[in-house]
This record gives sequence, structure tokens and C-alpha cells, in this order.
Amino acid sequence: MPALTGRRIVLGVAGGISAYKAVEICRRLVDAGAFVSTVLTDDAQRFIGALTFSALGSEPARTSLFGADGHGGNGGEGGNEPIPHTRLGRRADLVLVVPATAKLLGKYAAGISDDLLTATLLATRAPVLIAPAMHTEMWEHPAVQENLATLRRRGVHVVDPESGRLAGGDTGEGRLAAPERIIAAATEILTASGDLRGVRVLVTAGGTREPIDAVRVITNRSSGKQGHAIAEAAAQRGADVTLVTTTERSVPAGIEVVRVSTAAEMEEAVVPRASAADVIVMAAAIADFRPLAPADRKIKKDEGLSEIALEPTHDFLVDLGRTKPAGQVLVGFAAETEDLVENAAAKLTRKGLDLIVANDVSQPDAGFEVDTNRAILLDSLGSIEEQPLQTKRELADAILDRVRPKTTDQPDSAEIRKDP
Repeated sequence: MPALTGRRIVLGVAGGISAYKAVEICRRLVDAGAFVSTVLTDDAQRFIGALTFSALGSEPARTSLFGADGHGGNGGEGGNEPIPHTRLGRRADLVLVVPATAKLLGKYAAGISDDLLTATLLATRAPVLIAPAMHTEMWEHPAVQENLATLRRRGVHVVDPESGRLAGGDTGEGRLAAPERIIAAATEILTASGDLRGVRVLVTAGGTREPIDAVRVITNRSSGKQGHAIAEAAAQRGADVTLVTTTERSVPAGIEVVRVSTAAEMEEAVVPRASAADVIVMAAAIADFRPLAPADRKIKKDEGLSEIALEPTHDFLVDLGRTKPAGQVLVGFAAETEDLVENAAAKLTRKGLDLIVANDVSQPDAGFEVDTNRAILLDSLGSIEEQPLQTKRELADAILDRVRPKTTDQPDSAEIRKDP
């Protein structure tokens, strides 16, 4: 899978003449499959408009900690966000600053966060890559070099500038590195940070649809958002991902997708692939019952339908738990409306799971159809970990954090973390 496919990159643009080159870098990152969120400083907007990055990036460019109403960062997902810098920082797989001016380097090294870009740099735990650009005299100044040395000691990655023609017609060191060098450095960092590289992950998503007749079905409220978020997060962390889904939601390139509809089709797609997987995450809401004798034509309304005879579907998750190979991690979900922990714990044991994700789907901000979720993670070692309300992508990463390669000598095996 390409290293940039589906990766979330925050592209920060500071106020230098080479800000126009950040446009080309933005375009190339998006073309490579990355989800690019751009953040422009006030100085950057003196050189190039935010509208350009809104058009080329993956979402509207952000320019301020405060929106038009004074209560949240502008642009992007969710419009006015109360804490845009922490949202950006938490979601990012990489924060890339092009160009990094002397002013930006000084504020970042000193821990000053007086705008959205510097606040995001301080709020993120993702790798940070900066590409400095400035006049030679500024680049060589001891203060700039000391700030760079400080940032390097803290683990910040730097693409050093090149020698060449500078603004004003003179030449010297300080010219922004070529876009190819910057993108190559970003790719190398993202490839190296993939903690699930070599791990084979099988994910199911969505609600199955069991036919009553040629038109009508019995289904449930599952949107598939959580399963898709897990598949995308695993792929972004380097895993080899297969997604078996009942939805038509778009999937980033690099993920093998199998589209199914019924519980039987889900079983037919999952079971043959199960033995090859290191991790199986059964996030799909699979029907417990199906019509006993579905009609092969549409039943007319005037014909009437006094009852629908149902039969149980085969619970193949029990089979997966009973036959899973050594080292494989099996993750299930428990969508409950009462006695959350008790019901989830019983399911964990009954189905031979290693980890179960329990959530109360009666809550309006969690469970089916919405973009947020809260859950309790229970594992076979007796650990119970409560996850707060968060985006489904954030919960996906929390689930995947419980899975890791056993050793560097066995990159294709995984286990439940014993130190949650």
C-alpha cells in the first residue's frame, strides 16, 4: 500500500515568498492519496490566499483559532470547532510545515502558540517535518541555527534548504527544498511510523440485509462508519487490510474491499480469509434472524402479509473463536441498550474473543449512524477500559492500540496488549 494512502497530513504554511510552492506540495500529497488539512498563518495569507488551498486540499483551509463568531476555528470538518488545534493534532499522522520561516522556528522552539499553526504544533503527538526557507543571512544567523538545533533535539524532522536563486535576485543558501525532497521525506517518516506494518487485518462493517421478498429486507441501523474507520486507521498504520462491508461507502486505495449483503454472504467472505489474518475485527452488525422463505418476487400490498416466519442465522463468530490459530486476535462488538458490561463480558467468553468493544447504542451521540462513539473495551485478560466520547476514527485507533506485533522478528503476528 502506498505510504500516503489515507494518511492525514496537516500542511502548515507560514509567511514567506516560497509559500506558493506549498500549493504544489498540497496538490501532490492529495494526488498520492493523503487527506490534507491546510493551516495558514496571517503572514502566509499576505503571499497566497486560503481559497487556493481550500480548492486543492481535502477540506477547507483553516486560518485562525477563532471562527467568524469568535467561538472556534474556522473551516474544515464541523465548521466552527471549539478546539481546532487539538483536533488537528490528534488526527494527524504527520504535521508538515512549508515554508518554515525564521519567525515560525523561533516561536515553535520557544513554545509560543499565538496562532492556529503554532498551537497545532504544540498540541500534536504526530511526527513533525519542517522545511525552512529564508534569506541566506537569516538562515545563517546563530539564533535561527540554535532554534533549529533545539527542534532537532526534540525529534522534529528537518528538510534543509538548498542553495539557489532567492527573492530579490541574489543567490545563496536558504532556498526552499524541492517539492520532491519534501514529499520523499514525508513518505519516509510515515512509512517508518507504521506500527502495524506486516500485520494482516480483516475487518467487517455495516448491517446485513435479509430479504423478505425481491424488494423488501430486514436490516438494522448500522451505517458501517465504525468498521470503515477501523479499516482506514489500520491501513494508515501500515497494515495489510481486507474490508468486508455491506455499505457502498468509499474506501481509500490500498484496502481490499469485498461487498456483501446478507449474513450468509458475510460468512462466505470472512471464513475463507480468517485463517490468514493476524487480527479480525468483527464490527459488522450481522442479523441474528432471517426470513425462512423469502419470496423471489415483490409481494403486492393487496395480497397481505399476516406474518413473517424467521429462522436464526448461523453465528460464525463462534466458529472463528473456536478455530482461530495461535497468535490471532479476534475482536468483537457488543451493541447493547442495558447491562452493558455484563452482557459484553458474557459475549466475550461465549464466543472466545480476545477483545470486545461494548457500546450503549441507546445514547444519541454514540452507536449507530452518528460520527461519534463511546465504548468500554473488555479483554480476555480481565481488563476493562472505558473510552470517552470521541470520533469513530479516534475510537478505531484506541482499539488498534490494543493490538501490536509480538516481536520485530515476527512482524506478521499480533497479540492483545497486556499493559492497557
